[in-house]
Amino acid sequence: MKILHLEASPGWGGQEIRILREAEGMRDRGHEVFFCVMKGGKLIDAACKAGFTVYPLNFNKAGWLYSLFRLISIIRKHEIEVVNTHSSLDSWIGGIAGRIAKRAIVRTRHLSTPIKKGLNGKFLYGVLADFVVTTCASIIPMICERSGKSTARCRSIPTGVDLSRIAIDKAASLRFRKALGVGEDDLLVGTACFMRSWKGIGDLLKAANILRDSKWVIIGGGHDEQFKQMALDLNLGGIVHFTGHLEDPFPAIGALDIFTLLSTAHEGVSQAILQAAFLSKPLIATATGGLGEVCIHNKTGIQVDPFSPVQVAQAVLQLRNDPGLRTDFGSAARRLVEERFTLASTIDQMEQVYASVVNKSTNTLHCTDSY
Repeated sequence: MKILHLEASPGWGGQEIRILREAEGMRDRGHEVFFCVMKGGKLIDAACKAGFTVYPLNFNKAGWLYSLFRLISIIRKHEIEVVNTHSSLDSWIGGIAGRIAKRAIVRTRHLSTPIKKGLNGKFLYGVLADFVVTTCASIIPMICERSGKSTARCRSIPTGVDLSRIAIDKAASLRFRKALGVGEDDLLVGTACFMRSWKGIGDLLKAANILRDSKWVIIGGGHDEQFKQMALDLNLGGIVHFTGHLEDPFPAIGALDIFTLLSTAHEGVSQAILQAAFLSKPLIATATGGLGEVCIHNKTGIQVDPFSPVQVAQAVLQLRNDPGLRTDFGSAARRLVEERFTLASTIDQMEQVYASVVNKSTNTLHCTDSY
């Protein structure tokens, strides 16, 4: 198959990483993959370095008409069979271009936030998409309701982890704990994320303030100023540590005794929680988005409500006092990832979706190839 990914987001995060990893996996299976990315978008350099053909486009309203015709030309030039859109702006342009060129269209929804009611949802997820892929199951009913699309044309395909990329060096993890001043008998609780307002960092800090005899660490960069100030205000020096961005986060995640992710909005299935689960860490998480698909209550960890630092502290205390339970949860978490959340599984399922929409469109795929 010949697949074209569109991405209007200029940033670099879980969404863009998923697109690139999926493209690499599809290429390894013999498919041809191309990209159209917002001018200046960070996915451009990453995809180019990975050896893909990438076209920078202006998806903003000011360049809408030119980009539409440019996109149609690219689709025809490369005989694209399926267009995969990922963000709102590229879904409008890509959906219309795909319809004009009579190609199959897949819309991948990476966030768990509600889609707009009315014509927006009906067009983007109904008229301008043959199939909708989500990264968590919880939003499928809402998408079907607002788009009019049947559940048979929607599918949750979480972003699986590439197990071969997750290397754990026990010596490096021990050095990480030592650098934080964490002893062998200390309990180290932490999270790993790009810090945003909805990642629940404030709730983690409040929980740390309740359990001041445990050690806590926040792995990752992002919008950290307000949280560092909050830690100062709560006098959490020596109790909570901020690592900043780490190019290799696995020794730090491997050093944890408990992994938390307390997101209050927007999550699909977080890569960080999957990585921690694969590293056999017991989990404490909200059920926001797809987190509850990984942190299964009383199986792989303990679920807590959003904005509930007291519940977080209670869950940490329960696990701190029961090492056997931590081991059981961690082992179950690893098995869950191996069975359901690998990158290979993600690519298998996406390949099935692409094949289904292309086969459905076989009679019209190439009727506009002359120009």
